[in-house]
Amino acid sequence: MPLLISTPMSFERLKEIVGKMGKAMIAFSGGVDSSVLLAVAVDVLGRGNVIAGTIKSPLLPEGELKEAEKLCAQLGVEQIILEEDISIFAHNPPERCYICKKLTHSRLWEEARRRGIEFLLDGTNADDLSDFRPGLRAKEELGVRSPLAEARLGKAEVRVLAKKFGLPNWNKPPSPCLATRIPFGEEITIQKLRMIEEGERFLKSLGVWDVRVRCHLDGELARIELPKGEMGKVWKRREEVAREFHRIGFKYVALDLDGYKMGSLNPPIRK
Repeated sequence: MPLLISTPMSFERLKEIVGKMGKAMIAFSGGVDSSVLLAVAVDVLGRGNVIAGTIKSPLLPEGELKEAEKLCAQLGVEQIILEEDISIFAHNPPERCYICKKLTHSRLWEEARRRGIEFLLDGTNADDLSDFRPGLRAKEELGVRSPLAEARLGKAEVRVLAKKFGLPNWNKPPSPCLATRIPFGEEITIQKLRMIEEGERFLKSLGVWDVRVRCHLDGELARIELPKGEMGKVWKRREEVAREFHRIGFKYVALDLDGYKMGSLNPPIRK
């Protein structure tokens, strides 16, 4: 049964783009976008011609890595896991994402070429192009292809495809790397990343799914961002939340009354 999406021509274009590649490595994080790209590549090229390349890093929550491994097993795709050293950008400059992507995608390219694979793909979608993403420049410099964006598929359409493919993460909220919770200029440390990860995991256990724990004042302040409609879940258990966050290591705990804002720590995008 054919997949039905609002722009079927975009999906056909996606299959056409991927189908010309023969063999490909997918930069695979386990998120919805890279999962759909991996599923399409397997469908079009065959699983023997597709490899998932995953970066293991303190920036990626442990649960995310396990989900990525499960999905590769579900699709029957070989997965390689490479470890990342974050010390090169631990000082956290505004170009952090560029430095990180240049490092990780270079390593994935090395592995791909060692295996005779001429295409490295990532899950950037058409909507991502309007956000502040210095990593896109690194991707372009290295010749990484983004078939979802090339086919003009946005996030909503990607989710429809994920559901049609039967992917378990089709409705999973976006989960950018944990470094995005730390303001530029404040050092990225393993301790801060673990505190952020543990805080978000606890909040999700309360039934709050789309949440960010922003880490300020060099790890002393946790600023919780979540959709305004879900603030009540945290507010009614505020004493429990405060105790848990203090146990994790935060001195101060704040609920941002403006609600969740994607990329709230990014600098303004210049038009």
